[in-house]
Amino acid sequence: MADTWLVVGLGNPGPRYESTRHNVGQMVIDELAARRSETLRAHKAQAHVAETWLRPGGAKLVLAKPNSFMNVSGGPVSALAQFYSVPAERVIVVHDELDIPFDAIKLKVGGGHGGHNGVRDVAKALGTPEFARVRVGVGRPPGRQDPADWVLDPFGTAERKELPLLLAEAADAVELVVGEGLLSAQQRFHAPRP
Repeated sequence: MADTWLVVGLGNPGPRYESTRHNVGQMVIDELAARRSETLRAHKAQAHVAETWLRPGGAKLVLAKPNSFMNVSGGPVSALAQFYSVPAERVIVVHDELDIPFDAIKLKVGGGHGGHNGVRDVAKALGTPEFARVRVGVGRPPGRQDPADWVLDPFGTAERKELPLLLAEAADAVELVVGEGLLSAQQRFHAPRP
């Protein structure tokens, strides 16, 4: 049987947050589901989930958006990993990243959480930081704005024009990690743009 991958987009629940920078991970899950004409449905693990495939005959993908707030994402992620028998090395967490400029994507496995409370909670719940992260750049706030407020704001007008491309690239990155491995995906997404 093909490997099963759990792909989780971090964010906060409810309409108040759905278009904010902090929810860019969940927007990527929506993009991956839309590519496969899938609808996410409520799951007992406090998440909305779609079961699908990378491509016909390929790896199985469990696309998930926790219903919990960002800082307590670990419970739903851990519950889904147990439910689908997915080890940490086949978990991909998609999340916003302040330290990466808007419109850039970085990929890694393991390491620290960089102050990201959602990633911290997932690592704690899984008992290991050794899972893949697709880090979607949202950039730092201008001036003296508090980063905590910045990530809870919607994307700006100029950013919204570029957002569909960013979401598509992040979805491509997830597919590449599953299909060809982290190194191949890093070589594509970490290379300087022409």
